[in-house]
Amino acid sequence: MKQWMIIFLSILLIDAGVSRQSAQPDNRFLHRIASRAEFDKFSRTWYEGRFYALPHLMFIIDRASRNRVYYINSKRYSLHREFANANYLTLERGEEFFRHNYLEPERRFILGTIAWQTTRQRFTFEFWEGDRLTPEILNAAYHSLSASFFTGLAFKPNSSQQEDALAQAPDVPAMQPEDIASSLGYQPLNLAEGIGVLRIIERMSEETIIDRNEIVIFKEPPLTLTPLSGIITTTFSTPLAHVNLLARGWGVPNAFIKDADRLFSPLEGKFVYFKTGEDGYTLRPAESAETAEFGRRLAERSDLLTPEADLEFREMRRLSRQRRVDARRFGAKSANLGELFAALGRGAVRDISIPGGFTIPFFYYIQFIEQNRLEEEILTMLSDDRFNHDPAYRKQRLAQLRENISNGRLAPDFVRAVIARKRALLGGKGVFVRSSTNSEDLPYFSGAGLYTSVPNVRDDEALLAAVKTVWASLWNYAAYEARESFGINHAAVYPAVLIQEAINADAAGVLITTNPFDREEPRAVYVNAKRGLGIRVVEGKRVAEQLIYHTQTGAVRVLTRSAEDSMLTFDENGGVREVNIEKDRRVLTDGIVRRLARAALQIEKVFGGQDQDIEWLTAGTRIHIVQSRPFISVSPGAPASGRQ
Repeated sequence: MKQWMIIFLSILLIDAGVSRQSAQPDNRFLHRIASRAEFDKFSRTWYEGRFYALPHLMFIIDRASRNRVYYINSKRYSLHREFANANYLTLERGEEFFRHNYLEPERRFILGTIAWQTTRQRFTFEFWEGDRLTPEILNAAYHSLSASFFTGLAFKPNSSQQEDALAQAPDVPAMQPEDIASSLGYQPLNLAEGIGVLRIIERMSEETIIDRNEIVIFKEPPLTLTPLSGIITTTFSTPLAHVNLLARGWGVPNAFIKDADRLFSPLEGKFVYFKTGEDGYTLRPAESAETAEFGRRLAERSDLLTPEADLEFREMRRLSRQRRVDARRFGAKSANLGELFAALGRGAVRDISIPGGFTIPFFYYIQFIEQNRLEEEILTMLSDDRFNHDPAYRKQRLAQLRENISNGRLAPDFVRAVIARKRALLGGKGVFVRSSTNSEDLPYFSGAGLYTSVPNVRDDEALLAAVKTVWASLWNYAAYEARESFGINHAAVYPAVLIQEAINADAAGVLITTNPFDREEPRAVYVNAKRGLGIRVVEGKRVAEQLIYHTQTGAVRVLTRSAEDSMLTFDENGGVREVNIEKDRRVLTDGIVRRLARAALQIEKVFGGQDQDIEWLTAGTRIHIVQSRPFISVSPGAPASGRQ
């Protein structure tokens, strides 16, 4: 009897609350939004004052009351649950409210948000990315909102499930996340400040030389880059493009600014001050005191950094027998993969594979240089005053050295050993021939994208040529300039060569074990993906599929889908070829994203909890990890060399 009395009183409270709200409209909610002024009155704004400011308000649709809409005063209430409980719409709380109204199709309440998309000048409605939205719920929401909101609305899907629901609700207009991203006027990619001479580059070429004291506006995203004082792109790109990772390591300001070439062309050739911030950017003529200080800092040089190297070790050791401490013999790229093999063996990392292979240690590069009498050429080049002060001449000399290395003669015993090792461990499989130097994947310097890899090598002659190509890439112009900027002793840098089974990827990409858009969010994983081989993901020429896995909720948020209409795949004769693909198809399922994220966080623990930058690929249902390095992020105001 007492239980029935409690239920009866609860119903009276709910009915009384609803009646009171209907009879006495106040600042808690509205059933209709009749004007922009009413929206502004009840909406709150995230990122106030920024280029991507987002005014928005929450709504609740009560399906038990003929789809009555409550437009919530979002300045007063922070959460849907808070409003529903405070106004006696439900007595459910916590896990019960969450499960019944986000996960179940037969839910009482539809909970969402209406936002004013500043960059597109249009209102959208959307749902939390973990909401298991159905087409029926989406249709009900659209029709209820359309009947009570003063202007048209478009649906913005935030997850794969929501995209599927939209596909089955053809009458609902939509605005895709990538449409919003592409319309942004500004996107900070690294928060920092710098002084430099402003330059505008239409398109990078082999002949393009960039001075370290330049701040460059790129009209087309560069595929690789030498150190400079600031980066501005006029084409939107992912934060995990190699160029953007390099900018983080260099500690220079980096941003996408729409129409920057047109806006700032009057400043080209002049010293400018450039600062990137969450709230916007500053780009103005530099003051004389600022340029003087910049010149003083540029002239300063600290002691050269000499990376550790064991030059006596000769064993071409398989990856599974390497460990992290072997970086002094094989470079960190190879040694870190060996450490992950060990972690797989003891169960610390699960649900991934690592392509097998072996590594040629530093010793054989030194032997090759000595046998071909190239050491004197290298030392003479490094001590040449013109080489050190004339970038064009430096680029020319480095190209000649690479050619001499590629044309060098390999010792017969080395040739026999490499071929025998490859056949014993990998048989007739195609291989990737990759660099692994002692000056990359370091705590203060990633070296991302500086050295050359050769994909899908099929025969013995091509394998031997690829080994020399990788050795020669130690002297790539971009690699030399990056090491110079960080004060690394070039004469103490050595390349190992990782020869690894080639996996023809269905999809590939990079991820980091943090949210680059909100570094305070605990344990998020940010994923970039494209179909086919992963070479194009880091180029940044077209936006990749961008996803964020939120560990606290298990939700996968879709930021953008891939814009690619072709992909790279293995050629049966060796190397790669380009094939056309269907556009507008998602690259990864939510299941693959969750598996990737779980494995990535396990890998992070293997390396002491430091944020990781991980390269991965999928083939069928299998996930392969092909690299894990520290995610380098220099704090704003840190010296350009990256050393604290």
